[in-house]
Amino acid sequence: MAARAYWQGQIRLALVSIPVEIYSATKSGAQISFHQIHEPSGKRIKYEKTAPGIGPVDVDEIVKGFEVEKGEYVLLEQDEIDAVKLESKKTLELTQFVDADEIDVLYYEKPYFVVPADDLAEEAFIVLREALRRSRKVGLGQLAMRGREYVVSLKPCGRGMVLETLRYADEVNKAQGYFRDIADSEPDPELLDLASTLIDKKASKFDPQAFHDRYVDALKGLIERKKKAKGKKIIEEDPDAPPNRGSNVVDLMAALKKSLEKPGASTGVTAKKAPAKKTAAKAPAKPAAPAKKAPARKRA
Repeated sequence: MAARAYWQGQIRLALVSIPVEIYSATKSGAQISFHQIHEPSGKRIKYEKTAPGIGPVDVDEIVKGFEVEKGEYVLLEQDEIDAVKLESKKTLELTQFVDADEIDVLYYEKPYFVVPADDLAEEAFIVLREALRRSRKVGLGQLAMRGREYVVSLKPCGRGMVLETLRYADEVNKAQGYFRDIADSEPDPELLDLASTLIDKKASKFDPQAFHDRYVDALKGLIERKKKAKGKKIIEEDPDAPPNRGSNVVDLMAALKKSLEKPGASTGVTAKKAPAKKTAAKAPAKPAAPAKKAPARKRA
């Protein structure tokens, strides 16, 4: 395997240990990064590590410190930090198994591919994978990687398994604090049916290739145009660009509510019937002909 393992160790289930390797399952997208440039000279801005009242300092003189009081630190050498041993440093012990839907989506952080470290580990690896698949459970444990200990979940994924780091409880905000002001009421049945219909019409299988970062694409285009313009300022506004989608959504919902308020209105035909109703409303205006009798008063 060409990629370098992010972590090497063993998964332990009771008395069974399975040597494994973990690889990052994601990668950084094609992000556009900028540097700070001194415009008059065109030189890139550099940063120096400095100490107040001393000025620039040598990197070898820098250590890590934890602030215990304002301006007072406990200094730690890197080898002292490295010497802190964790029982789970090279071992992921599966201590609990839960249903996947019991873990709130807010706790999931980052996925990793898990593969057997060698041919000897493959048999036990496959047994664990298929046992998890059959039981429809997710294994949980704690794992130390690169100076931090994580809560992790383990579940089958094709021929291999996926390990996902989870956030600790104190790293997740309680939803109640944000949702308590939302009314606990049932939606209008007709509006709910309409929304369900719209969702069904757009339902399809997930295709990640259907999405791409339009902002990055626009930045790339701007950079190319800027190169051709030789430094000339470029700010373009598309007069044909559609209005903000947010306002469209609000207008659409208002129109749907007005349509559904009309007796006998039904999803999908309201828009077609609307013009006919407007015409019917104007029809009574034609019998205004009797007003022509006014000339008869002149004869009197």
